[in-house]
Amino acid sequence: MRSTEEVVLSLREALRGVGVVLPSLCVDPVTGAGEEPFALVQLGRCNVRTAERLAAVLRGEPVEPAPTKEELLARVRQVNREGRLPR
Repeated sequence: MRSTEEVVLSLREALRGVGVVLPSLCVDPVTGAGEEPFALVQLGRCNVRTAERLAAVLRGEPVEPAPTKEELLARVRQVNREGRLPR
């Protein structure tokens, strides 16, 4: 069996491949320090748009490609320059 870190990477790539990015997806650090042989995978929180995209993918509906990390960073920088929250 693969490590939890490998499974998280695989899940992240699979989700991105169908147009979904879960920003908080990670290995749960608390369970990673416990007695269990494998830590839990923390799916994390996401905004309503991401939840809607995930639901569409699970229903087999097509979705637009997920933005790249660089595109997301560019959006954050733009919002920071403008000094306002996105609408």
